[in-house]
Amino acid sequence: MTASANDIRKRLHELADQLPADATWDDVIEEARFRRAVEAGIAAADRGSFATDAEVHETFATWGVKI
Repeated sequence: MTASANDIRKRLHELADQLPADATWDDVIEEARFRRAVEAGIAAADRGSFATDAEVHETFATWGVKI
């Protein structure tokens, strides 16, 4: 088993331990997707690949949202 596979298994066990006793498969999938999205966001921020305040304001403006 590769190191990344071991890491995934470890993280899966940690996730299972943190879910409520009545968690469903949908809860598991939702939490896993959320965690993956957060990790991807952190990695993007670490690389400097994120929107500036001006870009966010510009995008919101195209949707008619004033911030």
